[in-house]
Amino acid sequence: MEDRVTPVLQLEMSDLAPAEWLERRGAELLRAREVARVSAWTNCALRRSDLPRTLPEFATLGVVEARAPFAGAPPPAGVAAHQFRQCRPGQGVLTGRPTRGIELVLISPKTAEGAQALRNWADFIHIRHIAAAAVSGFTLITPYENVAGTRPRFLHFYEMDSDAAEETFQRMAPATLARLPEKAQRREWMGHPELVIEYVSTFRFAGEARP
Repeated sequence: MEDRVTPVLQLEMSDLAPAEWLERRGAELLRAREVARVSAWTNCALRRSDLPRTLPEFATLGVVEARAPFAGAPPPAGVAAHQFRQCRPGQGVLTGRPTRGIELVLISPKTAEGAQALRNWADFIHIRHIAAAAVSGFTLITPYENVAGTRPRFLHFYEMDSDAAEETFQRMAPATLARLPEKAQRREWMGHPELVIEYVSTFRFAGEARP
């Protein structure tokens, strides 16, 4: 998705097989003129225990790339949908290679008043240091905000030009922390008082469709 320029991403989470989601749901979504592409991704780390989460586990991630405004057809039973709008520029590099892996990070603030502080920490501290570490395989990191203003409030969409998404993700924290020699810097990078982690996992490309 390195050529992605659409400002809206709709994420659809289900246990449908990727091909089934593309055939049943993706084809329906492609009828909307605002939709540029739909793609399906396989969860690389089902039921992971190394990070907290509040959202139910799911095997397949559907990604809808669209222009605003995009309403879309309501999801069927068994499919959870969340729509996000890009809220700040992405950070990282463009390698010219297609996106083959994703790290999906969904977070929310503990309080409504803390949303902006959390957003600033994510963009100017957490994501900035990851982008500066230039971990092999990572390309672009783009922040999005839930269009409804509900939870999960923010999406961090990490793109990778590697099929080995989970292995690439595991290299990220050590490489980033190596750039931060002071304990205070490391603590600041690793968390924020307003941070609630809703979901984190990695996904590998399974297929796509375009109008």
